[in-house]
Amino acid sequence: MPGFSESFGALSPTVHGLVVSSILLPAAFTSFFAGHLADKVGRLNAITIGAVIYAVGAAVEAGAVSLTMFIPGRALAGIGEGLFLSTVIVYICEICPPERRGPVASLVQLLTTFGIPAGYFICYGSVNIESSYSWRLPFILQAVLAIALACICRFLPSSPHWEIDRGHPSRAGPAIDRLQLDIQQFQEELESARRTAGDNREPEAQKSYQRLLWVLREDNRKQAFLGMFLMGAMQFSGIDAVLYYAPMVFRQAGLSSTQSSFLASGITGIVIFISTLPASFLSDKWGRRTSSLWGAGTMAFCMLLIGSLYASGSVHPQHGAARYIVIVAIYLFTVSYSITWSVGFKLYVSEIQPPQTRASASSLAQSANWVSNFLVALITPIFLDYSSFGAYYLFGISIVGTGLVCWVYMPESRGKSLQTIHREFDESLHVKVISAIGRGWIGCTKKREVEEPKRLECTGTSISELLNLEKARQRSS
Repeated sequence: MPGFSESFGALSPTVHGLVVSSILLPAAFTSFFAGHLADKVGRLNAITIGAVIYAVGAAVEAGAVSLTMFIPGRALAGIGEGLFLSTVIVYICEICPPERRGPVASLVQLLTTFGIPAGYFICYGSVNIESSYSWRLPFILQAVLAIALACICRFLPSSPHWEIDRGHPSRAGPAIDRLQLDIQQFQEELESARRTAGDNREPEAQKSYQRLLWVLREDNRKQAFLGMFLMGAMQFSGIDAVLYYAPMVFRQAGLSSTQSSFLASGITGIVIFISTLPASFLSDKWGRRTSSLWGAGTMAFCMLLIGSLYASGSVHPQHGAARYIVIVAIYLFTVSYSITWSVGFKLYVSEIQPPQTRASASSLAQSANWVSNFLVALITPIFLDYSSFGAYYLFGISIVGTGLVCWVYMPESRGKSLQTIHREFDESLHVKVISAIGRGWIGCTKKREVEEPKRLECTGTSISELLNLEKARQRSS
């Protein structure tokens, strides 16, 4: 914006990159600890803390009088964003029944994609304000929305899974009633969770500390590492390269600067939002695994096609059909990503985590996403400057690798309880990996059937008994 340049002066490419990325690394750092905070103080309290910090950071940005004030404001906003973003998905997965979890959790991504064109048109409208408010107004709106989120969290029901896990059945009962959950289904999930986790009776402080290490336990780390890989792979698909550097990409294909700016900032955001609509409402119809594999195939085709056209010298700025093929392929890639990976991966990563490590593992996965985001933002302009096709081949090969990982290691999670997903995830790995190297998995299944009764013996007082006792106490009082 001209008003921003008047306030801070013209930015060199290095300073420009520093300003853009100053929100990413703090978000990646705090995401490592977001799960621990959510386990300690609760899902809603963690979201509230992150939203308030983000609001303060946005307010500092809005009131900045120099870059030495503006950049720390962005860093503070990144700290808040890293705290609340991964916790939101965990909270939604824990309060939704399996048959509605996909569409509800997908609303987060839908609203995110709505924010892309909304942010563009807000800036488009404010750019004509003849004062520094032309660039301050968007940050003021960010601060207001963050405070609104923090206030709304005070009126939402707590996660009954978290309340039971922390030994508060008296608080879980009212939350279950407000959420209108199937009490029998909820009891079965929690009983299964206790059988999976074992009869842990550590002191609360020690238990809270050990949750940070439980992610690395043998029965948890497969899901955690897969979640980190998938969230990182989302960025190495090249989607943020298209969003951040779309004007450069379209200019490379032969469009004028004015045309590329409009296509990149306006139409691209609208296309992403419209594409996410069916994915949000049909996520439980398509399935996580199926949509991930179809998305990988389509996106890899688009990226490798673009790279091949540039490598062969077929794309000319002033003539030829190849430049239009590039533009169509970019939009096809964007639509494919919005329908498949953008919705499915974020939901799946939270679904596959065991109950006792769900928040911590999800926050680590979100942190991997931020780090990958930073790396892509850093290397894309370098690739585009030195090679017209190198970045597209890099992203295409990354998508192919991710698709292979999904095909081998990704069991379906659609419409299943969180604890059932955990068991089937482990069993699916045995089927795909152990049988692939010549071992029969029948012995593993028999061993599982023999060991299961022993695990049932250590469940102690059932969750249903705790909830029924609490409800009886409330009726008598």
